[in-house]
Amino acid sequence: MSTVFRTEQDSMGELKVPVDALYAAQTQRAVENFPVSGLTLPPAFIRAVALIKQCAAEVNAQLGMLDPQIADAIQSAAAEIVEGHHLDQFPVDVFQTGSGTSTNMNANEVIATLATRVSGRPVSANDHVNMGQSSNDTIPTAIHLSAALECKGKLLPALDTLADALETRARTLDDAVKTGRTHLMDAMPITLGQELDGWAFQVRNGSARIESALTRIHKLAQGGTAVGTGINAHPEFARRIAAALSQKTGIALAPNENFFESLSAQDAAVELSGQLKTVAVSLMKIANDLRWMNSGPLAGLGEIELPALQPGSSIMPGKVNPVIPESVGMVAAQVIGNDATITVAGQSGAFQLNVMLPVIVYNLLQSIELLANAARLLAQKAIANFTVRTDNLERALALNPILVTALNPVIGYLEAARIAKTAYQSRRPIIEVAAEMTDIPRAELERLLNPKALTAGGIQADG
Repeated sequence: MSTVFRTEQDSMGELKVPVDALYAAQTQRAVENFPVSGLTLPPAFIRAVALIKQCAAEVNAQLGMLDPQIADAIQSAAAEIVEGHHLDQFPVDVFQTGSGTSTNMNANEVIATLATRVSGRPVSANDHVNMGQSSNDTIPTAIHLSAALECKGKLLPALDTLADALETRARTLDDAVKTGRTHLMDAMPITLGQELDGWAFQVRNGSARIESALTRIHKLAQGGTAVGTGINAHPEFARRIAAALSQKTGIALAPNENFFESLSAQDAAVELSGQLKTVAVSLMKIANDLRWMNSGPLAGLGEIELPALQPGSSIMPGKVNPVIPESVGMVAAQVIGNDATITVAGQSGAFQLNVMLPVIVYNLLQSIELLANAARLLAQKAIANFTVRTDNLERALALNPILVTALNPVIGYLEAARIAKTAYQSRRPIIEVAAEMTDIPRAELERLLNPKALTAGGIQADG
């Protein structure tokens, strides 16, 4: 930003603003008041605010509230921001006034400057760009709008990509039988396909949970203005701007049925964050399972080999680590932490306004972006091309004493336990020990103890 300044004025007086800044005095005050973190609000959120301003100008012109020439200039200016231009003109720190007023005025001022240049007429940040609006309904609307757009455009497609990859690999691994594990201890056999199908179902459920939460996110605060009464907005404004935003985004948006709720509370954002946390928990489980299954290559489980993507140690040559699952695990931890912040912030609805809106949207959009990126990485760089260590699977399966569970209906639990302990102590296959300790014919034992057949469940014994 320039070190040469111009003088701007607002309701509090004059202030020096960088000469090449598109914003004006109120933004500059916020820059000076909040040198807190250096973190600014995400581009997706700024674009959502600009989209609201674009549609507001359109609607206000239709309602006869705003001069058509000024409205056209505002729409043109806002469209530039929606398209990703001028994002460097939004320098206000995340940790600002809790209503997000500074960011709303930042957008109003930038758009007013650009619109003035387009129209050749003075365009007011407050009277024109902010017409029929308040920070108190615009910022909550932008939270919902940006989250809806990011979920639709990034997260849900990424989760579909991951679920598709899991289901595709599951179909190819239906004959890869392995030792199941409960409490990290050997259990009855399953197929790798069954294991991956379980993961895929987790991911599909995560998408469904997000879709459910989005039905509340699609309800907008716009039209409630300052406290929920709609003061200074046309009676038709709320319905029309929701329709205009729906038309531009392809998302079925509508005014919230109760503006007092949508201004004073952020329950819908808290709900969506909770579902994002659930997805994070699912991805953490999948990532940890992959790490265990990949462990080794000699002293671990060694059931699979993840792709070798980079050297794993600065001191141990030849070491390769499960870097993608580790990255995904850290993403999950961050999203869980973000949810804690959003939960606390969601409680900060004091009377008619929640006053932690910027930190809610910062964390919410970060969680959406992180999960989208992590899901795609997991699908493309881990699930799609890991290899199966069939030799290790078969070796462990042959010595698994828990296979004796299939004999419970024939010889009873206690006798089966005795066989299992003998097999484990002698490190011999269960079928050999069972042949010695029971009268069951070898052919019948082979049928009863067939690992692949056992993955189908059900009682295996005749009669």
